Amino acid sequence: MTDFRQIPFVDAHIHLWDLEHLRYPWLMPPFSDEGPNGSVEAIAQNYLLDDYLADAKNWNVVGAVHIDAGAHPGDALRETAWLQGMADRRGLPNGIVAFAALDDPNVEPLLEAHAAHRNVRSIRHIVNWHPNPRRTYTPRDVTGDPAWQRGFGLLAKYGLSFDLQAYANQFAGLAELIGRHPDTQVVINHAGMPVDTDSDGRAHWSKGMRRLAELPNVAVKISGLGFVHRPPTLDLIRPYVREVVDTFGPARCMVASDFPTDKLFGSFDDTLGAVAASISDLSDDEQGDLWSRNADRIYRLGLPNLTV
Repeated sequence: MTDFRQIPFVDAHIHLWDLEHLRYPWLMPPFSDEGPNGSVEAIAQNYLLDDYLADAKNWNVVGAVHIDAGAHPGDALRETAWLQGMADRRGLPNGIVAFAALDDPNVEPLLEAHAAHRNVRSIRHIVNWHPNPRRTYTPRDVTGDPAWQRGFGLLAKYGLSFDLQAYANQFAGLAELIGRHPDTQVVINHAGMPVDTDSDGRAHWSKGMRRLAELPNVAVKISGLGFVHRPPTLDLIRPYVREVVDTFGPARCMVASDFPTDKLFGSFDDTLGAVAASISDLSDDEQGDLWSRNADRIYRLGLPNLTV
C-alpha cells in the first residue's frame, strides 16, 4: 500500500486570511463559545499561504482550493482579487471558491466579476440553518426562497459550480433544486455536516446524503468532521468517512483539510491521519482519486502528474 503522505494531495478546502487587508467579522472580538464553531479566538490571527504550508509540511501538497473565508460581504470581490494575485505569484491556490449571497436580487454582476478571475471555479454561500440556535449559521432557511433559487440558477451562465454548506434538514429541498440544474456542479462541504449524532439525526443525515448522491452533478468533500466530534479521532470519524465513500463512490469524494478552521479541533497531521486511516484499505487508484484526482477534475484545475 502506498504511503499516504507521499500521495499527491490537492487540498480541496483551505482558508487564508489577512486581518489587515480584509474585514472578517467572525474573527473579531468579543469571542464566544455559543456558535457552531465554538470560540474562534485561537485562530483569530493572520493565516497566510506560508502558514498553511507549514501546517501541511508532512504532506505532498501539489494543489489547493481556497474557499471563501468569511470575509465581510462587501469585501468578497477584494478577497478574490487578493487570492488571484497570490496564485499568480506563488502558484497557489489553484482554484478559488468565492462568496456571493445568492438571495441578493443584484447578485449577477458580482458573479460575473468573480468569474472574470482566472482561478475562480465556484461560489459558496453558507446556508446552514438549524432549529438549535447554537448550531445555526443563519436566522432562517433561505434555500427555499425564490430569490435564492434564482441566484443559484445563474451559476451555470458564468461557468460556476456551487459549494454547498448546509445541514441534513435542508437536503430534501436542495436536492429538488439541484436536480433542476443538472449543468451546475455542486460540491457538498464537510461531509454534509452530520452534527446531530443521535440515532434519529444520523438516520436523517444518511437519508439526505443518499438523496443528494442520486444526482450525478453532486460530489462531496471529506472534511470538517471536527464540527461533529471534537477531536475528530479515527474511531469517531471513520463510520462517517466510510458511509460518505460508500454513498457517493470513490469517484465523487475528495479529501480536504479545512485548515485553519479545523485547527480548532486538532492538528493537521492528526486530522488528516485519521481520514487516511479511514480509507487505507481502498485501492491505490481509489486513494489517488480521493487525495487529488477528483479535486483536480471536479474543480477543473488542470494539474499535471497526479499518479500515485
